[in-house]
Parts: sequence; C-alpha cells; structure tokens
Amino acid sequence: MLYDCAKLEERDRGVTAAVEAVQRGDLVVLPTDTVFGIGGDAFKAWAVTALQNAKGRDRSMPVSVLVGSRNTLDGLVYGLSATARDLVEAFWPGPLTIIIEHATSLQWDLGETDGKVAVRMPLHPLALEVLRETGPMAVSSANKGENPPAKTAADARDQFGYAVSVYLEAAVSSDPMASTIVDLSGSRPVLIRAGAISHEQLIEVAPDLEHRDQ
Repeated sequence: MLYDCAKLEERDRGVTAAVEAVQRGDLVVLPTDTVFGIGGDAFKAWAVTALQNAKGRDRSMPVSVLVGSRNTLDGLVYGLSATARDLVEAFWPGPLTIIIEHATSLQWDLGETDGKVAVRMPLHPLALEVLRETGPMAVSSANKGENPPAKTAADARDQFGYAVSVYLEAAVSSDPMASTIVDLSGSRPVLIRAGAISHEQLIEVAPDLEHRDQ
C-alpha cells in the first residue's frame, strides 16, 4: 500500500500501517531528510535479511540504524564519549551518521559489523513519528542494486514492488545530500564521509577530528 502523507487522513493511516508492518517484521519505505529509505525492525533478523535481499546486498555491507530520539543511543551502547554526546547534541536530528561500538548484549544481526553500528536520527517529521513508535530501524537508501536512490515513494515501489508492505509518500529535499559520517568507535573522532554537515561545522564541536586518510 502507498499512502500520500500530504493528506492528513492518509498520513495517519499510513503511519499506523507502517508501524504495524515494522512490528510484524515487514519492510516499509519512508522519507528521511536525505533520501527515501527502505527499512525494517533492527531487532528482527529476518527483516534485516529481507532488506539486504531486496537491495541485492550481502552481509559484507551492514545496514545502518535510524532512531527517533537521542536517548535511544543510551540503550544501544555501554557508554558514549563526551565528543559523541557533543556531536549528537549539535547535529541531531539531522544528516550526521555516527559509527559507535554497540553493546554486545544487543540481540540483532545487521551484517558483518565488527561490533560497530552506524546510527542516525533523521530530521523529518514523518520518519520520526514512525521511529518513535517502532524503536530502532535498520534502514538503507531506497534503491535496488546500482539504481539511483528513489526520489519518491512511487519510484521506490517501481523498484521493490511487493517486497515492501507499506510506502509512505511525502516531500523530501529536491537536492538531497548524503549524511556526513563520523567514526566515534576509536580514541579520536574520524571523518569517514563528508556530506551535508561540513568539516568546518564538525571541528567547531570536535576540534580533534581527523580525516580517514590522515
């Protein structure tokens, strides 16, 4: 089902349908502040496997996680560094993905993660509404194989069809930029990918930020 969330009545039904689908272990497509994402419950192994299969990926490319609250991080790790908390406070919700060591007690399988997870809190009201009901979701850009990321939920439906239970249509940026990725799993923060948040913005918060190639 595709729901046009620009219409209030459809939005409410769509959010409910998406939350119920994720709770069943099905896949959904939803907008974020960067691109449309395809995702499922991060704690249901079969949902993550279905996501990887739909994308045409294997376990060597682990799936990122979206959360609906900064506080959710405390349940995913044993402890966050001061730098990590400062970056999250400054740039979440928004286009900053952080790589952190996750708690070994977590019952999830996101692929070959080496004990780490890439986490983001998106700045999109519809995504946040869903995430606050579902909890952490394993999410990847809504495209199959080498296709470009879908610009609408309808585009995503053309690619994924019945592999996805619910599609939420809503406006996203007409010129989206990928999220900036910072690895916080080591002793110092490392900029892995430049994106919507600039290096200059990052070093105002994390002066000891390093580049991956340094």
